[in-house]
Amino acid sequence: MFTHILVPVDGSGASLKAVEKAAGLARAFGSRLSLLSVIDVYPFVGIGADYAFGQAEYLTAATANANQSLAKAEAAVTAAGLACERKVIEGHVVHQGILDCASALGCDLIVMGSHGRHGLDKLLLGSTTQRVLGHAKVPVLVVQGD
Repeated sequence: MFTHILVPVDGSGASLKAVEKAAGLARAFGSRLSLLSVIDVYPFVGIGADYAFGQAEYLTAATANANQSLAKAEAAVTAAGLACERKVIEGHVVHQGILDCASALGCDLIVMGSHGRHGLDKLLLGSTTQRVLGHAKVPVLVVQGD
């Protein structure tokens, strides 16, 4: 039914639960599995030399963190006896990066975790999952996190 599943990973428990669910689906359908981490290019505003140094330092740390999260997710996929592809991309809007990657890779399902924020937290922090749900051209399976 699904040939290529995309799983956005941010290192949270919710995203790891999504990886486990996606691995089960990949096994059942014989699907390819791709793990994705989107890092914001540079979320800070600065001026002058401090800006350039700060950006390079931030990108190094953000990329290392993304790769660490992906390695953890890949280990769970490998433990399930499957293979996967890993991808780190940069983008100012995380949900758009997820949607663009799904389209570019030809994914026909996105499986992602939700932190389950409510009330003021949801209003202030927003929801990447909600934004993906609102704009996706393919089905999205949301796995509830802790």
